[in-house]
Amino acid sequence: MAHLFRDLSLGHSKRESTPPPLQTKPRMPPSKLTSTDLQSPLGQLASQLTDSDLRLTAYDVFLAVCRTSSSKPLSSSSSASNSDSLGYNSPSQNNNHSPNSPALQRSLTSAAASKMKKALGLKSPGSKKSPGSGPGSGEGKSKRPTTVGELMRIQMRIPETVDSRVRRALLRIGGGLVGRRIESVVLPLELLQQLKQSDFTDQQEYDAWQKRNLKVLEAGLLLHPRVSLDKSNNASQRLRQIIHAALDRPIETGKNNESMQVLRSAVMSLASRSDGSFSDSCHWADGIPLNLRLYEMLLETCFDINDETSIVEEVDELMEHIKKTWVVLGINQMLHNLCFAWVLFHRFVATGQVEMDLLYAADGQLVEVAKDAKATKDPDYSKILSSTLTSVLGWAEKRLLAYHDTFDSGNIYTMQGIVSLGVSAAKILVEDVSTEYRRKRKGEVDVARNRIDTYIRSSLRTAFAQASL
Repeated sequence: MAHLFRDLSLGHSKRESTPPPLQTKPRMPPSKLTSTDLQSPLGQLASQLTDSDLRLTAYDVFLAVCRTSSSKPLSSSSSASNSDSLGYNSPSQNNNHSPNSPALQRSLTSAAASKMKKALGLKSPGSKKSPGSGPGSGEGKSKRPTTVGELMRIQMRIPETVDSRVRRALLRIGGGLVGRRIESVVLPLELLQQLKQSDFTDQQEYDAWQKRNLKVLEAGLLLHPRVSLDKSNNASQRLRQIIHAALDRPIETGKNNESMQVLRSAVMSLASRSDGSFSDSCHWADGIPLNLRLYEMLLETCFDINDETSIVEEVDELMEHIKKTWVVLGINQMLHNLCFAWVLFHRFVATGQVEMDLLYAADGQLVEVAKDAKATKDPDYSKILSSTLTSVLGWAEKRLLAYHDTFDSGNIYTMQGIVSLGVSAAKILVEDVSTEYRRKRKGEVDVARNRIDTYIRSSLRTAFAQASL
């Protein structure tokens, strides 16, 4: 829908004798993400996992799937020192490690323009700081991440010590994965067994890490399981007791420890239940909404940490690796398209609603969502689709139903994009989600005309009501 509005001068009366002055977008410094009145339509978790917990868990999954995408061992590209810096390592530091996985250690190509950014209509500035080149990255020339793994660590703000620790654990786990796929492994369970208190700075850090992984198991196996739980399931009752007890008092996780064996038995009994797909996959992170929230964290890394309104130049390679997590998270192309549309839209709102390219990119992504909506009637997808589009439409209409109060000379340039986005969301909701629309002939309903007519009439009524006060 965006192309219908790009050339219109909305908000100006035709009775004006002279053309209105062109409104140019104000140049603003990179804005920090702000809280919004938008709750994630991807679902709220019943567990006490924080955004930081989800981000760290998403990074664990990312490293694990990229490591097992190659037969060669994966070692850390970051320093194994105790520094929590997010800066870069010298070649001499990296040479101290064993050969890295080609998946994560592929050299980034920055010369060619991003095909993905071009498809989304996003600009590629000729000169811009690269991730990691901010004030804390050292003096002198700006340094660029040289590998996909390094870029991902920086984008997710993962300290080097955390990155090195996870990679060491994956190396230990890797010895038992010969001939097995990563989706047949319950990653938090394996990490709990491989990492000990001595791998952490202090007891407090270890306890927090253990609690996070136990909460992830609780969320994925008990609160939001892929396969519905029978209330009489003994394994679920046993796991719930173990987790609740461990949240008060850390458990011993040695390989031959009795408490660890009991935990493993309960976890594997639940994770190995079939979802009817005839695969040997373990289901611990592919239940809605846990999988969508983890995937949302991964998609957020496409935005430059030094300029939250811009997508990194290396987004093509980054997205290629992010999609490898689908096998663990239970994501498909339709869910990806919907999640990415939401992430683009939310980023536009959270950064002050000034970067119109993000809004147009979100609108363009809804074109793919509309195709998906027509091609499937999956009830789980339809529920998330309806929730997401309702949130987008609600935000847009809050501004359009009384647009005289919303737009002025400083932000009128955003109106055409918001109208387009609102109409796009409304069309999908009406034409592909609403059962009432299917009972009518399509020619009887013109969604775009009806919505715009509603915005105009509502705004006029509001303006007249205010004038009469």
